[in-house]
Amino acid sequence: MSEPVSMNLILWRHADAENLPASLALNAQADLARELTERGRKQAEKTAQWLRSRLPSDALILSSPAARAVQTAQALTPTPRIVRDLAPGANAMTLLGAIDWPGNVQTIVLVGHQPALGQLAALLLTGQEAYWTIKKAGIWWLASRRREDESQVVVRAVINPDLL
Repeated sequence: MSEPVSMNLILWRHADAENLPASLALNAQADLARELTERGRKQAEKTAQWLRSRLPSDALILSSPAARAVQTAQALTPTPRIVRDLAPGANAMTLLGAIDWPGNVQTIVLVGHQPALGQLAALLLTGQEAYWTIKKAGIWWLASRRREDESQVVVRAVINPDLL
């Protein structure tokens, strides 16, 4: 018999965003200011609607400071907690430090970017970082648990926004 899940972690990649002109491609401030497209707003809302009916009321919504991530998170809550460590350029270990996995028993929704989200999913599921892709506005719902004194990661859902 298994013990209850101790932590739910939802990795939510930001929705479709504006492209930067080539002249600003290496400008970090311009990248942080990129906003969602109309398609991105619809994606974020569809995914948020799916999440809203499944999340506990005390879920913690953490967002990268990038405008596109904040706007994605705001489809779920008007006041996501902005965490600078989730900004573009973060890595899987930085994300782990920001969420206290698996020690935190609260459900956490982490709204962020590739490649860090995919690397984190790979690390948690296989024990090694790899370049896994999470589609824009897609979510990977993972849970930690202990079974027979062994830590395990369970995939609860993988949702592509085009299927909602």
